[in-house]
Amino acid sequence: MKVHLVDGTYELFRHYFAAPKQQNSQGQEVGATISLIRSLAKMLREEGATHVGCAFDHVIESFRNDLFYGYKTGEGVDQALLSQFELAEDAARALGLVVWPGVKFEADDLLASAALLYSQDDEVEQILLCSPDKDLAQCVRRERIVCLDRRRGTILDEEGVREKFGVGPESIPDFLALMGDSADGIPGIPRWGQKSAATVLSRYRHLEEIPDDPHQWDVKVRGAAALADNLAAQRQDALLYKKLATLRTDAPIQESLQDLHWKGARRHAMETLLQDLQSPRIQDLIPRWQRDE
Repeated sequence: MKVHLVDGTYELFRHYFAAPKQQNSQGQEVGATISLIRSLAKMLREEGATHVGCAFDHVIESFRNDLFYGYKTGEGVDQALLSQFELAEDAARALGLVVWPGVKFEADDLLASAALLYSQDDEVEQILLCSPDKDLAQCVRRERIVCLDRRRGTILDEEGVREKFGVGPESIPDFLALMGDSADGIPGIPRWGQKSAATVLSRYRHLEEIPDDPHQWDVKVRGAAALADNLAAQRQDALLYKKLATLRTDAPIQESLQDLHWKGARRHAMETLLQDLQSPRIQDLIPRWQRDE
């Protein structure tokens, strides 16, 4: 069997900026949630998903905000989008999916923890991390744990990670620490970019192994002296950034593999939700209902 682990936060953001805006009778923006339901129903109806878990950032903060003041928060996010966070979780539950709402941990940590847990089961053929988020590339293991971009229909396995980023999955946190990640508020080390980080890490794998003295580097990098000086001066910062970029795999995932088996949508919950969303026709897109609903 294949296990689909969905980045619900990414999906909600994607649909918010791509789908038509729509308000319910209370004036709340609900267009992204409606589009999310359509997308998840399509995954269940047409994309062969049988075992599914969906992780959300219940709040846009986590333990990382205690480690670094500049780490991302919900500041600047449209209120019309923020107001749909819990609504999106309710929609996924009404569809009958297992939902993990992140508070202490981020959605990516929950997905990384779930991927590690379920990949240890011999019944599982493949784990599909349904997101193009580069942070999740560190979870990829050969062709057993891969990233699936549902919008483009592309899969990123271990070879694909190396081709795309220039480093293997194990070096992704180091890669993001050096070059920075503006989406997460990680500033990176000055003058380090994607090319220089990939070139050096393809040789040394982890920033702890990069010599302070550029004369000891046995790879050629433009501006090596300045890069080395900046890293030596800010190595402790770089290690903190790496910690921020490293996904946790110890988040409390309680559900068994059998719990992830999709048995159908919850009729009463879905009908109530769609009434609030004023989109009853979406019921026609749902391929199966739970027998006890």
